[in-house]
Amino acid sequence: MSVSQRFHQAAFIAAFSFPLAACGGNKPAQSQRELPATEQSSSASQREKVAITVYNQNFGLVREIRSVQLGKGRVSLEYQDVSAHIQPETVHIRSLDRADALSVLEQNYRYDLLSPEKLLEKYVGKTIKVYRYNEETGTEEAFNAEVLSVEQGTVLKINGEVTYNFPGRFAFPEVPKNLMAKPTLVWLLKSGLPRQRVEVSYLSGNLNWVADYVLTVNDKDTAGDLTGWVSLTNNSGTSYEQAELKLVAGDVQRVRAAMDSSVMQLKSAEKDGRGERQQFQEEGFFEYHLYTLGRPTDLLDKEKKQVTLLEAAGIGVEKKLVFFGAQHFYRGKYGQVMQNQKVGVYLDIENSEKNQMGMPLPAGIVRVYKADKSGAKQFIGEDRIDHTPRDEELRIKMGEAFDVVGDRKQMEWRTLGGCASESSWEIELRNHKDEGIRVDVVEPIAGDWEILEESHRHVKEDSKTFRFDVSVPARGKTTVTYRVRVRWC
Repeated sequence: MSVSQRFHQAAFIAAFSFPLAACGGNKPAQSQRELPATEQSSSASQREKVAITVYNQNFGLVREIRSVQLGKGRVSLEYQDVSAHIQPETVHIRSLDRADALSVLEQNYRYDLLSPEKLLEKYVGKTIKVYRYNEETGTEEAFNAEVLSVEQGTVLKINGEVTYNFPGRFAFPEVPKNLMAKPTLVWLLKSGLPRQRVEVSYLSGNLNWVADYVLTVNDKDTAGDLTGWVSLTNNSGTSYEQAELKLVAGDVQRVRAAMDSSVMQLKSAEKDGRGERQQFQEEGFFEYHLYTLGRPTDLLDKEKKQVTLLEAAGIGVEKKLVFFGAQHFYRGKYGQVMQNQKVGVYLDIENSEKNQMGMPLPAGIVRVYKADKSGAKQFIGEDRIDHTPRDEELRIKMGEAFDVVGDRKQMEWRTLGGCASESSWEIELRNHKDEGIRVDVVEPIAGDWEILEESHRHVKEDSKTFRFDVSVPARGKTTVTYRVRVRWC
């Protein structure tokens, strides 16, 4: 190609490429860079509203509304006073003023918290001041020191010498930007309004609640008063003041391991300004139950708060004494099986409106008290109950009876082929009390079974259980006998 031809080719390219650049075509890379984001911050002082829903599986849902000064354009927002146990992947922020006024470009959760050790780590390779007290002059001497390492002790370079464990007070020119005083969410946002009300929600661990119940029974063990308490623990690392509080009872599916709960300092029971206990309002919620406190409350960090859940007076209570057998008794020759076997003591309560109750009860521990002859209440036992719907029966195991014992003897046993047997039994119940009692003799049994003879009429509870209701006189005894045939294959 001649010089003239190359000249005309270059002129042709320039003629067509220049208009493209002039019309806003491909610009240099530097001109496409975004302007630096405006830095803003928000703390708990800007909260307008906060609502906490706590699940009895050691986690909670936090929802709060803040009025935040953002400016317009790209904004870097430090959102402070969030839980130290937040699940960052569950965070959601939205504008309440206009749906398109806020968009999230990037989200970061900064939990590299300020501490003496972390501060030294950030200054490795940098110079700090070290002040050492001079006893002769009575003043502090200042040294410029380069931080070389903080592994297994601080190594410094001072006046051209490398030293470690140098005594003195360290001073730093500033706190590095990537060190936070407390856990903080940092968003890169695009804001369309200079000031916005934003709603932020997230899940957090180390928020937990349990139910505890106090039952006081009367002198005849036929009625009692029941009080339920909610014990709410906040170990999330931040406080929520004047929060709307809701509790969820139920077994909520979670795709992660449960967190350990912590026991915190106990705070006195919550009361309103008139000194009256405030109860939760209960409602069905999906396949769980939701309990809402009727007023705002402070939920402070490292606090255990107790609030009344329910109060029921004059509820019916039925005490039962139960003497249990075992399935394997019918598979072999035993003779004397048990002597002075303990008899279990239980309290049965119907959770129904006609029994002055009827609220679905969250799982928890029931502690039972009874007044002695002097009128002083004494602790007589406790048991853990599961989540209990209304119109279901509660059974609380109190312990073992002191004055009621039983013996169990196998009087006869013979095989009927390879997988069947016939045996006769004698159960003697002895009552050392001054009043008569009733004992439920509960006999678990496996396979096909048939009672051939019996001294007391049995009740078939299900295919694997039968029961005798036995009266035992005061300071006396009663003997139950029966013969049973069992086939297990």
